[in-house]
Amino acid sequence: MDQQLWEKAVAFHGHECPGLAIGFRACEAVQEKMGLKFSQDEEVVCVTENDACGADAVQVITGCSFGKGNLIYRGTGKMAFSFFSRNTGESMRIVLKPSSSEMDRQERQNYILTAPMDDVFEFKKPGFTLPKQARLFKTVICEVCGEGAPEHKMRLQEGKKVCLDCFEDYSRGY
Repeated sequence: MDQQLWEKAVAFHGHECPGLAIGFRACEAVQEKMGLKFSQDEEVVCVTENDACGADAVQVITGCSFGKGNLIYRGTGKMAFSFFSRNTGESMRIVLKPSSSEMDRQERQNYILTAPMDDVFEFKKPGFTLPKQARLFKTVICEVCGEGAPEHKMRLQEGKKVCLDCFEDYSRGY
């Protein structure tokens, strides 16, 4: 384990915890198994299935971030991370295995950080394809609140361009 990198992840996240350890080890695993390096732009993409502590480690270690568009949230709630290399076309889904023993938080964190990768994670192929690269969209001003939003997030309502906050959804469906 790279202690300096762990300390960098802890500093970014704010504290040590088992969740951060999960993301940290997932990143170590993908670097080892796919040879991925820090992503300066969008050459590496991570789809995180949770919005928990581990996603912070992904940002620090892989360079994937919401701002660059190469960290994508897919809300299944699972402790799973799918990594894609735009350069090689390779992909890998890393899923935390269920724990078979009772451990307190510190024991769990230590186990995650020190156990063999294959004991901690399952390694699979993602069940979805590489997400498209991030796009830039024209900003449109909402005719109700006056705030700008990207054009693909705007709606028409009573002939006005409105943002999602001002849009009043109408559905009579089941």
